[in-house]
Amino acid sequence: MPHVVHIVTVQEAGRTVKSIALKEMRLSRGMYSRLKFSGGILLDGQPSHADVRVRAGQALTAEWEDRAALPQEEHFIPLFVPYQDEFYCVVEKPAPLPTLSSARQQGPTLENVLYRHWGCPQDYVFRPVNRLDKGTSGLMAVALNAHAQQLLQRQLHTDAFLREYRAICHGAPPEKEGEIDLPIGKAEEGIRREVRPDGARAVTHYWVEEEKNGLSLVRLRLKTGRTHQIRVHLSALGCPIVGDYVYGQAHPALPGRFALHACALRFVHPLTGEEVSVCSPLPPALSQLLSAPENVNDP
Repeated sequence: MPHVVHIVTVQEAGRTVKSIALKEMRLSRGMYSRLKFSGGILLDGQPSHADVRVRAGQALTAEWEDRAALPQEEHFIPLFVPYQDEFYCVVEKPAPLPTLSSARQQGPTLENVLYRHWGCPQDYVFRPVNRLDKGTSGLMAVALNAHAQQLLQRQLHTDAFLREYRAICHGAPPEKEGEIDLPIGKAEEGIRREVRPDGARAVTHYWVEEEKNGLSLVRLRLKTGRTHQIRVHLSALGCPIVGDYVYGQAHPALPGRFALHACALRFVHPLTGEEVSVCSPLPPALSQLLSAPENVNDP
């Protein structure tokens, strides 16, 4: 059963169970309330009330059930998992592979591929911290329990959680380096997003790394995390991502995907304080585009 244990220090003696749980164990108020009513807040192994004063050396434990309905199917696709500990893993999602299973999304997904990858555990719950579009490949962080997921998601859209991407574009942005600050909102129909004055603020930093025969290799860093943000921003600059079948046009060299790869992920581990940094090179299907541009410009 997933749990978090905190040993009360001399300095913390005299504080209440609730204070320690919220401030030192970093439980959210919602999670604390759920665990309190289910008997999951334990002081020295026994359920405890919120206002009990703790003594130095006592063990305060938050313990919860972490079970959900298992995916209906299991699928095998080779996965690369460059980082894993008892709280988190970083997995390299292939494309085109959807992230989540649903009633409308049958077949392989990262959710049920990871389920098979980990040996179909009975207590499996898929807890992504960030997500990638089906057509985007690259690095994703996944939490191994609800508490770890909640803690790391607090870092999203802060300097502590860094995501970088590489994209191959038709044409190139107007400057070698810049910031795209254009609001993004939902289009009137379908799944499309668009730049619109009533949209939410969206900011993307970019660096042009290479230009060759009408194509550019662009590195991008998200400051905000709007749906389809990179794809919408690059299209708005007049340099859509190669193969983007929503904001540009599909390409036969990239069936079901486009030339966007999450190449770097860095975060501060909420439970150890250490920096986790993982990098991923461009997949061959994308790096080959720059060496065979004639196939890209005439899809």
